[in-house]
Amino acid sequence: MKKVFKVLLIVAGLYFLLLIPLPQNTVELQKASQSPFIWDQDALWESLERTFLKAREMPPDELDSLLQLMTRETDSIFYAHEAITTGPEEDFYPLIEKHFFRIAPLIAAQENKSDWHIRFYNRLRKKLKSDARSWDMNSVEARNLSYRILYGIRAAVEEILLQSSDDEFVSTMYVMDEPSATPSVDILGIKVHSGDLLVSRGGAEVSAFISRGNDYPGNFSHVAIIHIDQETNDPFLVEAHIEKGVALASLEAYLNDKKLRFMVMRPRADLEQIQADPMLPHKASLYIFNESQARHIPYDFKMDYYDASAMFCSEVGSYAYKQFGLNLWEFESTISSNGIMEWLSNFGVENFVTQMPSDLEYDPMLSVVAEWRDKETLFQDHLDNAVMDALIARANDGEKLDYNIWLLPMSRILKAYSFFLTTLGKDGFIPEGMGAVTALKNNDFVDRFKKCKAMTASKIAVFKEENNYLPPYWQMVRFAEESVVH
Repeated sequence: MKKVFKVLLIVAGLYFLLLIPLPQNTVELQKASQSPFIWDQDALWESLERTFLKAREMPPDELDSLLQLMTRETDSIFYAHEAITTGPEEDFYPLIEKHFFRIAPLIAAQENKSDWHIRFYNRLRKKLKSDARSWDMNSVEARNLSYRILYGIRAAVEEILLQSSDDEFVSTMYVMDEPSATPSVDILGIKVHSGDLLVSRGGAEVSAFISRGNDYPGNFSHVAIIHIDQETNDPFLVEAHIEKGVALASLEAYLNDKKLRFMVMRPRADLEQIQADPMLPHKASLYIFNESQARHIPYDFKMDYYDASAMFCSEVGSYAYKQFGLNLWEFESTISSNGIMEWLSNFGVENFVTQMPSDLEYDPMLSVVAEWRDKETLFQDHLDNAVMDALIARANDGEKLDYNIWLLPMSRILKAYSFFLTTLGKDGFIPEGMGAVTALKNNDFVDRFKKCKAMTASKIAVFKEENNYLPPYWQMVRFAEESVVH
Protein backbone atom coordinates (compact mmCIF):
# COMPACT_ATOMS: atom_id res chain seq x y z
CA MET A 1 0.00 0.00 0.00
CA LYS A 2 2.89 2.33 0.85
CA LYS A 3 4.46 1.63 -2.58
CA VAL A 4 1.21 2.55 -4.31
CA PHE A 5 1.03 5.73 -2.25
CA LYS A 6 4.64 6.62 -3.17
CA VAL A 7 3.93 6.04 -6.87
CA LEU A 8 0.83 8.22 -6.67
CA LEU A 9 2.83 10.88 -4.83
CA ILE A 10 5.54 10.85 -7.50
CA VAL A 11 2.95 11.02 -10.29
CA ALA A 12 1.20 13.91 -8.53
CA GLY A 13 4.53 15.66 -8.04
CA LEU A 14 5.43 15.28 -11.72
CA TYR A 15 1.98 16.46 -12.73
CA PHE A 16 2.24 19.66 -10.67
CA LEU A 17 5.83 20.16 -11.82
CA LEU A 18 4.62 20.04 -15.42
CA LEU A 19 1.98 22.63 -14.56
CA ILE A 20 4.65 25.27 -13.92
CA PRO A 21 4.51 27.75 -16.84
CA LEU A 22 7.74 28.49 -18.69
CA PRO A 23 8.86 32.12 -19.00
CA GLN A 24 7.48 33.70 -22.14
CA ASN A 25 9.92 34.79 -24.83
CA THR A 26 9.80 38.52 -25.43
CA VAL A 27 10.33 38.66 -29.18
CA GLU A 28 9.97 41.90 -31.10
CA LEU A 29 7.32 41.26 -33.74
CA GLN A 30 7.86 42.53 -37.27
CA LYS A 31 4.74 44.65 -37.62
CA ALA A 32 3.19 46.07 -40.78
CA SER A 33 2.53 49.76 -41.24
CA GLN A 34 -0.43 49.27 -43.55
CA SER A 35 -4.19 49.26 -43.06
CA PRO A 36 -6.42 46.26 -43.85
CA PHE A 37 -8.54 46.56 -46.98
CA ILE A 38 -12.21 47.11 -46.07
CA TRP A 39 -15.03 46.71 -48.58
CA ASP A 40 -17.55 48.72 -46.53
CA GLN A 41 -20.24 47.88 -49.10
CA ASP A 42 -23.07 46.43 -46.99
CA ALA A 43 -25.69 48.55 -48.75
CA LEU A 44 -24.48 47.29 -52.14
CA TRP A 45 -24.56 43.61 -51.08
CA GLU A 46 -28.11 43.99 -49.77
CA SER A 47 -29.24 45.72 -52.97
CA LEU A 48 -27.74 42.89 -55.04
CA GLU A 49 -29.77 40.36 -53.09
CA ARG A 50 -32.95 42.41 -53.60
CA THR A 51 -32.17 42.55 -57.33
CA PHE A 52 -31.72 38.77 -57.36
CA LEU A 53 -35.10 38.23 -55.68
CA LYS A 54 -36.88 40.58 -58.09
CA ALA A 55 -35.21 38.89 -61.06
CA ARG A 56 -36.48 35.49 -59.90
CA GLU A 57 -40.02 36.83 -60.29
CA MET A 58 -39.48 38.09 -63.83
CA PRO A 59 -40.72 36.09 -66.86
CA PRO A 60 -37.72 34.12 -68.20
CA ASP A 61 -37.91 35.68 -71.68
CA GLU A 62 -37.96 39.19 -70.22
CA LEU A 63 -34.98 38.44 -67.96
CA ASP A 64 -33.02 36.87 -70.82
CA SER A 65 -33.70 39.85 -73.06
CA LEU A 66 -32.61 42.32 -70.36
CA LEU A 67 -29.41 40.39 -69.76
CA GLN A 68 -28.64 40.28 -73.44
CA LEU A 69 -28.75 44.08 -73.59
CA MET A 70 -26.67 44.52 -70.43
CA THR A 71 -23.97 42.02 -71.39
CA ARG A 72 -23.68 43.53 -74.87
CA GLU A 73 -23.17 46.96 -73.37
CA THR A 74 -20.53 45.63 -70.98
CA ASP A 75 -18.80 43.71 -73.78
CA SER A 76 -18.64 46.86 -75.91
CA ILE A 77 -16.93 48.77 -73.08
CA PHE A 78 -14.44 45.96 -72.69
CA TYR A 79 -13.73 45.65 -76.43
CA ALA A 80 -12.99 49.38 -76.60
CA HIS A 81 -10.25 48.99 -73.96
CA GLU A 82 -9.05 45.41 -74.44
CA ALA A 83 -5.99 46.27 -76.56
CA ILE A 84 -5.16 49.42 -74.61
CA THR A 85 -2.90 49.37 -71.55
CA THR A 86 -5.01 50.84 -68.74
CA GLY A 87 -3.65 52.47 -65.60
CA PRO A 88 -5.12 52.03 -62.09
CA GLU A 89 -6.08 55.70 -61.97
CA GLU A 90 -8.35 55.45 -65.05
CA ASP A 91 -12.12 54.86 -65.03
CA PHE A 92 -12.18 51.57 -66.97
CA TYR A 93 -11.89 49.03 -64.16
CA PRO A 94 -14.29 50.75 -61.71
CA LEU A 95 -16.81 51.07 -64.57
CA ILE A 96 -16.50 47.40 -65.50
CA GLU A 97 -16.78 46.41 -61.84
CA LYS A 98 -20.00 48.42 -61.53
CA HIS A 99 -21.50 46.83 -64.66
CA PHE A 100 -20.53 43.31 -63.61
CA PHE A 101 -22.10 43.66 -60.16
CA ARG A 102 -25.33 44.83 -61.78
CA ILE A 103 -25.39 41.83 -64.10
CA ALA A 104 -24.36 39.11 -61.63
CA PRO A 105 -27.59 38.82 -59.59
CA LEU A 106 -29.64 38.68 -62.80
CA ILE A 107 -27.59 35.77 -64.17
CA ALA A 108 -27.85 34.01 -60.80
CA ALA A 109 -31.64 34.21 -61.14
CA GLN A 110 -31.75 32.82 -64.70
CA GLU A 111 -33.33 29.42 -65.26
CA ASN A 112 -30.89 28.56 -68.06
CA LYS A 113 -27.57 30.27 -67.56
CA SER A 114 -24.97 30.88 -70.24
CA ASP A 115 -21.27 30.98 -69.35
CA TRP A 116 -20.92 34.69 -70.16
CA HIS A 117 -19.91 35.59 -66.61
CA ILE A 118 -17.08 33.04 -66.62
CA ARG A 119 -15.78 33.97 -70.06
CA PHE A 120 -15.94 37.68 -69.28
CA TYR A 121 -14.21 37.34 -65.91
CA ASN A 122 -11.37 35.30 -67.37
CA ARG A 123 -10.84 37.82 -70.17
CA LEU A 124 -10.95 40.64 -67.63
CA ARG A 125 -8.40 39.13 -65.28
CA LYS A 126 -6.15 38.29 -68.22
CA LYS A 127 -6.21 41.98 -69.21
CA LEU A 128 -5.63 43.17 -65.64
CA LYS A 129 -2.65 40.83 -65.20
CA SER A 130 -1.24 42.26 -68.44
CA ASP A 131 -1.92 45.88 -67.49
CA ALA A 132 -0.45 45.39 -64.01
CA ARG A 133 2.99 44.77 -65.54
CA SER A 134 3.31 48.54 -65.88
CA TRP A 135 1.75 49.40 -62.49
CA ASP A 136 3.56 50.19 -59.28
CA MET A 137 2.18 47.27 -57.30
CA ASN A 138 3.54 48.74 -54.07
CA SER A 139 1.09 51.63 -54.34
CA VAL A 140 -2.14 51.33 -52.36
CA GLU A 141 -4.16 52.44 -55.41
CA ALA A 142 -2.82 49.64 -57.62
CA ARG A 143 -3.08 46.98 -54.91
CA ASN A 144 -6.64 47.90 -54.00
CA LEU A 145 -7.81 47.95 -57.61
CA SER A 146 -6.12 44.63 -58.40
CA TYR A 147 -7.73 43.09 -55.34
CA ARG A 148 -11.19 44.48 -56.08
CA ILE A 149 -11.18 43.05 -59.61
CA LEU A 150 -9.41 39.70 -59.14
CA TYR A 151 -10.98 38.83 -55.80
CA GLY A 152 -14.22 40.83 -55.92
CA ILE A 153 -15.43 39.72 -59.33
CA ARG A 154 -14.40 36.13 -58.58
CA ALA A 155 -16.67 36.37 -55.53
CA ALA A 156 -19.55 37.53 -57.75
CA VAL A 157 -18.92 34.69 -60.23
CA GLU A 158 -18.91 32.18 -57.39
CA GLU A 159 -22.21 33.49 -56.04
CA ILE A 160 -23.65 32.72 -59.48
CA LEU A 161 -22.06 29.26 -59.53
CA LEU A 162 -23.51 28.39 -56.12
CA GLN A 163 -26.99 29.27 -57.39
CA SER A 164 -26.46 27.07 -60.48
CA SER A 165 -27.69 23.55 -61.02
CA ASP A 166 -25.15 20.73 -60.98
CA ASP A 167 -25.32 20.59 -64.79
CA GLU A 168 -24.55 24.31 -65.09
CA PHE A 169 -21.67 24.32 -62.60
CA VAL A 170 -18.27 24.88 -64.22
CA SER A 171 -15.49 23.25 -62.19
CA THR A 172 -12.49 24.37 -64.24
CA MET A 173 -11.86 27.91 -65.45
CA TYR A 174 -9.20 28.17 -68.15
CA VAL A 175 -7.67 31.64 -68.13
CA MET A 176 -4.42 31.72 -70.12
CA ASP A 177 -2.26 28.99 -71.62
CA GLU A 178 1.04 30.70 -70.83
CA PRO A 179 3.73 29.11 -73.06
CA SER A 180 6.28 26.90 -71.30
CA ALA A 181 9.19 24.75 -72.49
CA THR A 182 9.21 22.54 -69.40
CA PRO A 183 7.77 18.99 -69.03
CA SER A 184 4.03 18.81 -68.38
CA VAL A 185 1.31 16.55 -66.95
CA ASP A 186 -2.47 16.67 -66.83
CA ILE A 187 -4.10 17.55 -63.48
CA LEU A 188 -7.90 17.47 -63.49
CA GLY A 189 -7.92 18.45 -67.17
CA ILE A 190 -5.35 21.26 -66.72
CA LYS A 191 -1.97 21.07 -68.46
CA VAL A 192 0.52 21.80 -65.68
CA HIS A 193 4.23 22.40 -66.35
CA SER A 194 7.30 21.76 -64.22
CA GLY A 195 7.95 24.87 -62.15
CA ASP A 196 4.28 25.90 -61.98
CA LEU A 197 2.98 27.10 -58.64
CA LEU A 198 -0.23 25.48 -57.37
CA VAL A 199 -2.00 27.80 -54.98
CA SER A 200 -4.67 25.93 -53.06
CA ARG A 201 -7.11 26.05 -50.18
CA GLY A 202 -7.02 23.24 -47.64
CA GLY A 203 -9.95 21.93 -45.63
CA ALA A 204 -8.42 22.33 -42.16
CA GLU A 205 -9.55 25.08 -39.80
CA VAL A 206 -6.14 26.76 -39.81
CA SER A 207 -6.36 26.93 -43.64
CA ALA A 208 -9.27 29.34 -43.30
CA PHE A 209 -7.20 31.46 -40.91
CA ILE A 210 -4.24 31.63 -43.32
CA SER A 211 -6.44 32.62 -46.27
CA ARG A 212 -8.45 35.26 -44.38
CA GLY A 213 -5.83 36.53 -41.88
CA ASN A 214 -4.35 39.10 -44.23
CA ASP A 215 -4.76 42.78 -45.05
CA TYR A 216 -6.28 41.50 -48.32
CA PRO A 217 -8.35 38.44 -47.29
CA GLY A 218 -8.25 35.79 -49.99
CA ASN A 219 -9.26 32.30 -51.05
CA PHE A 220 -5.96 30.44 -50.79
CA SER A 221 -3.95 29.04 -47.89
CA HIS A 222 -1.18 26.95 -49.43
CA VAL A 223 1.46 27.04 -52.18
CA ALA A 224 3.28 24.08 -53.73
CA ILE A 225 5.75 23.99 -56.60
CA ILE A 226 5.51 21.08 -59.03
CA HIS A 227 8.58 19.27 -60.35
CA ILE A 228 8.21 16.87 -63.29
CA ASP A 229 11.00 14.36 -63.91
CA GLN A 230 12.32 14.81 -67.47
CA GLU A 231 12.97 11.09 -67.98
CA THR A 232 9.95 9.45 -66.34
CA ASN A 233 7.53 12.41 -66.53
CA ASP A 234 6.54 11.61 -62.92
CA PRO A 235 5.20 14.69 -61.10
CA PHE A 236 6.18 15.62 -57.53
CA LEU A 237 4.79 18.43 -55.41
CA VAL A 238 7.30 20.16 -53.13
CA GLU A 239 5.49 21.81 -50.25
CA ALA A 240 5.85 22.77 -46.59
CA HIS A 241 3.46 21.18 -44.10
CA ILE A 242 2.95 22.26 -40.51
CA GLU A 243 3.13 18.60 -39.47
CA LYS A 244 6.44 17.64 -41.14
CA GLY A 245 8.14 20.60 -42.78
CA VAL A 246 9.22 20.60 -46.42
CA ALA A 247 8.44 17.30 -48.12
CA LEU A 248 7.59 15.70 -51.45
CA ALA A 249 4.14 14.45 -52.39
CA SER A 250 3.06 12.38 -55.36
CA LEU A 251 0.27 13.80 -57.48
CA GLU A 252 -2.13 11.26 -55.98
CA ALA A 253 -1.14 12.21 -52.43
CA TYR A 254 -1.44 15.91 -53.25
CA LEU A 255 -4.98 15.52 -54.62
CA ASN A 256 -6.02 13.20 -51.77
CA ASP A 257 -4.96 15.81 -49.22
CA LYS A 258 -8.26 17.66 -48.97
CA LYS A 259 -8.35 20.60 -51.38
CA LEU A 260 -11.33 22.94 -51.56
CA ARG A 261 -9.87 24.65 -54.62
CA PHE A 262 -6.60 25.26 -56.43
CA MET A 263 -5.20 27.65 -59.00
CA VAL A 264 -2.27 27.07 -61.39
CA MET A 265 0.17 29.98 -61.81
CA ARG A 266 3.13 30.17 -64.17
CA PRO A 267 5.98 32.67 -64.72
CA ARG A 268 5.36 34.76 -67.84
CA ALA A 269 7.20 33.47 -70.91
CA ASP A 270 8.21 37.03 -71.87
CA LEU A 271 10.15 37.68 -68.65
CA GLU A 272 13.78 38.51 -69.34
CA GLN A 273 15.02 35.58 -67.24
CA ILE A 274 12.71 33.07 -68.98
CA GLN A 275 13.64 34.43 -72.41
CA ALA A 276 17.29 33.84 -71.55
CA ASP A 277 16.60 30.33 -70.21
CA PRO A 278 13.19 28.80 -71.04
CA MET A 279 13.98 25.86 -68.72
CA LEU A 280 14.45 28.14 -65.70
CA PRO A 281 11.14 27.09 -64.02
CA HIS A 282 12.14 23.43 -64.31
CA LYS A 283 15.58 24.20 -62.85
CA ALA A 284 13.96 26.06 -59.94
CA SER A 285 11.67 23.12 -59.20
CA LEU A 286 14.59 20.68 -59.46
CA TYR A 287 16.63 22.82 -57.08
CA ILE A 288 14.02 22.78 -54.32
CA PHE A 289 13.27 19.11 -55.06
CA ASN A 290 16.93 18.25 -54.38
CA GLU A 291 17.12 20.63 -51.42
CA SER A 292 14.14 18.93 -49.76
CA GLN A 293 15.93 15.57 -50.08
CA ALA A 294 19.37 16.77 -49.02
CA ARG A 295 18.36 18.25 -45.66
CA HIS A 296 15.51 18.29 -43.19
CA ILE A 297 13.72 21.62 -43.48
CA PRO A 298 11.29 22.17 -40.58
CA TYR A 299 8.15 24.27 -40.90
CA ASP A 300 8.72 27.97 -40.26
CA PHE A 301 6.07 29.11 -37.80
CA LYS A 302 7.75 32.53 -37.58
CA MET A 303 6.97 33.15 -41.29
CA ASP A 304 10.41 34.67 -41.86
CA TYR A 305 11.10 34.34 -45.58
CA TYR A 306 14.64 35.73 -45.17
CA ASP A 307 15.75 32.64 -43.23
CA ALA A 308 15.76 29.43 -45.30
CA SER A 309 16.78 27.12 -42.44
CA ALA A 310 13.04 26.59 -41.94
CA MET A 311 10.32 27.32 -44.50
CA PHE A 312 6.59 27.96 -44.62
CA CYS A 313 4.63 27.07 -47.75
CA SER A 314 4.98 30.35 -49.67
CA GLU A 315 8.69 30.43 -48.95
CA VAL A 316 9.27 27.11 -50.76
CA GLY A 317 8.33 28.57 -54.14
CA SER A 318 9.88 32.00 -53.61
CA TYR A 319 13.15 30.47 -52.34
CA ALA A 320 13.41 28.15 -55.35
CA TYR A 321 12.91 30.94 -57.89
CA LYS A 322 15.14 33.37 -55.98
CA GLN A 323 18.12 31.09 -56.72
CA PHE A 324 17.63 31.86 -60.42
CA GLY A 325 17.03 35.61 -60.21
CA LEU A 326 13.22 35.68 -60.04
CA ASN A 327 11.94 37.41 -56.90
CA LEU A 328 8.28 36.48 -56.58
CA TRP A 329 5.69 38.44 -54.59
CA GLU A 330 5.88 41.83 -56.29
CA PHE A 331 4.81 43.33 -52.98
CA GLU A 332 5.10 41.99 -49.45
CA SER A 333 2.04 40.64 -47.70
CA THR A 334 1.04 42.57 -44.63
CA ILE A 335 -1.01 41.76 -41.56
CA SER A 336 -2.00 44.91 -39.68
CA SER A 337 -5.09 43.88 -37.70
CA ASN A 338 -4.27 43.75 -33.99
CA GLY A 339 -6.63 40.85 -33.38
CA ILE A 340 -5.18 38.71 -36.18
CA MET A 341 -1.65 39.53 -35.02
CA GLU A 342 -2.51 38.53 -31.47
CA TRP A 343 -3.98 35.20 -32.50
CA LEU A 344 -1.25 34.38 -35.03
CA SER A 345 1.46 35.18 -32.48
CA ASN A 346 -0.06 32.42 -30.34
CA PHE A 347 0.91 30.02 -33.15
CA GLY A 348 4.49 31.31 -33.19
CA VAL A 349 4.21 33.87 -35.99
CA GLU A 350 6.66 36.74 -35.50
CA ASN A 351 6.71 38.35 -38.94
CA PHE A 352 3.64 40.23 -40.12
CA VAL A 353 5.37 41.57 -43.22
CA THR A 354 5.79 38.33 -45.12
CA GLN A 355 4.52 36.30 -48.12
CA MET A 356 0.95 34.98 -48.02
CA PRO A 357 -0.47 32.44 -50.52
CA SER A 358 -3.43 34.55 -51.65
CA ASP A 359 -1.25 37.54 -52.54
CA LEU A 360 0.68 35.54 -55.15
CA GLU A 361 -2.30 35.96 -57.48
CA TYR A 362 -1.60 39.69 -57.77
CA ASP A 363 2.05 39.29 -58.79
CA PRO A 364 2.30 40.58 -62.41
CA MET A 365 5.29 38.28 -63.08
CA LEU A 366 2.92 35.31 -62.95
CA SER A 367 0.04 34.36 -65.24
CA VAL A 368 -3.09 32.64 -63.97
CA VAL A 369 -3.37 29.51 -66.10
CA ALA A 370 -6.52 27.91 -64.69
CA GLU A 371 -8.57 27.44 -61.53
CA TRP A 372 -10.48 24.41 -60.22
CA ARG A 373 -13.17 23.72 -57.60
CA ASP A 374 -16.41 21.75 -57.51
CA LYS A 375 -19.76 22.85 -56.15
CA GLU A 376 -19.53 21.14 -52.76
CA THR A 377 -15.98 22.28 -52.04
CA LEU A 378 -16.84 25.81 -53.17
CA PHE A 379 -19.70 25.93 -50.69
CA GLN A 380 -17.39 24.61 -47.95
CA ASP A 381 -14.85 27.28 -48.87
CA HIS A 382 -17.45 30.03 -48.48
CA LEU A 383 -18.77 28.55 -45.24
CA ASP A 384 -15.27 28.32 -43.74
CA ASN A 385 -14.49 31.88 -44.84
CA ALA A 386 -17.66 33.21 -43.23
CA VAL A 387 -16.88 31.46 -39.95
CA MET A 388 -13.30 32.73 -40.00
CA ASP A 389 -14.39 36.29 -40.75
CA ALA A 390 -16.72 36.15 -37.75
CA LEU A 391 -13.94 34.81 -35.50
CA ILE A 392 -11.52 37.47 -36.75
CA ALA A 393 -14.07 40.15 -35.84
CA ARG A 394 -14.10 38.77 -32.29
CA ALA A 395 -10.30 38.71 -32.23
CA ASN A 396 -10.25 42.36 -33.30
CA ASP A 397 -12.67 43.11 -30.46
CA GLY A 398 -10.01 41.83 -28.05
CA GLU A 399 -11.05 38.21 -27.55
CA LYS A 400 -8.03 35.98 -26.93
CA LEU A 401 -7.28 32.33 -27.47
CA ASP A 402 -7.06 30.37 -24.23
CA TYR A 403 -6.20 26.89 -22.99
CA ASN A 404 -7.03 24.55 -20.13
CA ILE A 405 -4.00 24.73 -17.87
CA TRP A 406 -4.86 21.36 -16.32
CA LEU A 407 -4.17 19.75 -19.71
CA LEU A 408 -0.69 21.30 -19.88
CA PRO A 409 1.16 18.32 -18.29
CA MET A 410 -0.38 15.89 -20.80
CA SER A 411 0.43 18.26 -23.65
CA ARG A 412 4.05 18.47 -22.52
CA ILE A 413 4.32 14.70 -22.37
CA LEU A 414 2.87 14.47 -25.89
CA LYS A 415 5.35 17.11 -27.02
CA ALA A 416 8.27 15.10 -25.60
CA TYR A 417 6.99 11.95 -27.31
CA SER A 418 6.50 13.87 -30.55
CA PHE A 419 10.10 15.06 -30.36
CA PHE A 420 11.19 11.44 -30.04
CA LEU A 421 9.12 10.46 -33.08
CA THR A 422 10.56 13.36 -35.09
CA THR A 423 14.12 12.18 -34.40
CA LEU A 424 13.08 8.83 -35.93
CA GLY A 425 11.78 10.59 -39.04
CA LYS A 426 8.12 10.16 -38.13
CA ASP A 427 5.33 12.70 -37.64
CA GLY A 428 4.66 13.64 -34.03
CA PHE A 429 1.32 14.40 -32.41
CA ILE A 430 2.52 17.97 -31.90
CA PRO A 431 4.41 19.40 -34.91
CA GLU A 432 8.08 20.28 -34.72
CA GLY A 433 8.41 23.94 -33.78
CA MET A 434 5.04 24.05 -32.00
CA GLY A 435 5.14 24.13 -28.20
CA ALA A 436 2.81 22.46 -25.70
CA VAL A 437 0.95 25.69 -24.87
CA THR A 438 0.62 26.56 -28.57
CA ALA A 439 -0.86 23.12 -29.26
CA LEU A 440 -3.50 23.68 -26.55
CA LYS A 441 -4.34 27.14 -27.92
CA ASN A 442 -4.64 25.59 -31.35
CA ASN A 443 -7.17 23.15 -29.88
CA ASP A 444 -9.11 26.13 -28.49
CA PHE A 445 -9.11 27.77 -31.94
CA VAL A 446 -10.26 24.56 -33.66
CA ASP A 447 -13.00 24.02 -31.07
CA ARG A 448 -14.35 27.57 -31.52
CA PHE A 449 -14.25 27.18 -35.29
CA LYS A 450 -16.08 23.84 -35.31
CA LYS A 451 -18.82 25.03 -32.95
CA CYS A 452 -19.41 28.20 -34.95
CA LYS A 453 -19.35 26.28 -38.23
CA ALA A 454 -21.90 23.71 -37.06
CA MET A 455 -24.34 26.42 -35.92
CA THR A 456 -23.78 28.48 -39.09
CA ALA A 457 -24.38 25.45 -41.30
CA SER A 458 -27.69 24.82 -39.47
CA LYS A 459 -28.82 28.41 -40.07
CA ILE A 460 -27.87 28.12 -43.76
CA ALA A 461 -29.88 24.90 -44.09
CA VAL A 462 -32.95 26.61 -42.55
CA PHE A 463 -32.51 29.62 -44.84
CA LYS A 464 -32.28 27.41 -47.93
CA GLU A 465 -35.36 25.44 -46.89
CA GLU A 466 -37.41 28.61 -46.34
CA ASN A 467 -36.18 30.60 -49.35
CA ASN A 468 -35.27 27.92 -51.89
CA TYR A 469 -31.80 29.35 -52.58
CA LEU A 470 -28.44 29.41 -50.82
CA PRO A 471 -27.79 32.57 -48.82
CA PRO A 472 -25.16 34.87 -50.36
CA TYR A 473 -21.79 35.18 -48.64
CA TRP A 474 -22.62 38.34 -46.69
CA GLN A 475 -25.65 36.54 -45.25
CA MET A 476 -23.42 33.59 -44.28
CA VAL A 477 -21.14 35.99 -42.40
CA ARG A 478 -24.11 37.33 -40.44
CA PHE A 479 -25.15 33.79 -39.52
CA ALA A 480 -21.59 33.10 -38.40
CA GLU A 481 -21.45 36.27 -36.32
CA GLU A 482 -24.66 35.18 -34.58
CA SER A 483 -23.18 31.72 -34.02
CA VAL A 484 -19.85 32.66 -32.40
CA VAL A 485 -19.79 31.05 -28.96
CA HIS A 486 -19.10 33.71 -26.35
